[in-house]
Amino acid sequence: MLLEEVVLVDHEDNEIGFAEKLEAHRQGALHRAFSVMVWDSKGRLLLQRRQVDKYHSGGLWTNTCCGHPRPGETTLQAAARRLNEEMRVICPLTPIGTFTYRAELDAGLTEHEFVHVFRGTYDGVIAPDPVECDGYSWTSPDVIRKQVAAEPQCFSAWFKKYVEAEWPIAPPG
Repeated sequence: MLLEEVVLVDHEDNEIGFAEKLEAHRQGALHRAFSVMVWDSKGRLLLQRRQVDKYHSGGLWTNTCCGHPRPGETTLQAAARRLNEEMRVICPLTPIGTFTYRAELDAGLTEHEFVHVFRGTYDGVIAPDPVECDGYSWTSPDVIRKQVAAEPQCFSAWFKKYVEAEWPIAPPG
């Protein structure tokens, strides 16, 4: 597997360097990331279940797609690239804000991310890459809130923070 670098940032998202992705998560270093929320025309959010063998948070439900821009890549470019790679979805994405969080994960890792959040609308076929995703579900915001409250251990740390903040799990419009 090729080593992947992430962009280290300060608390205002100014680039301050690069680090190998796994090492950044071991150290809890603040780095740039993105999250994508894809909605259908019925107001349901596309959730994915992370592939069980992922290096962290395997088997947990989360937003449509997330990841890290590569050095020299914009967050929008990275979000569109990973959305296609993970879920085989291509749709226009709109930035809707940023979200900074820190969370302790499994395997002794720490997520400390300055996240750029994007929204898209899509009603086509979903054909996720099985290396990335073990399943998916189109789910309404009310059901998401109930599921996270009833079984928080089934959801990624960052997605629980989004739901707790009630942002950005609201359909467009």
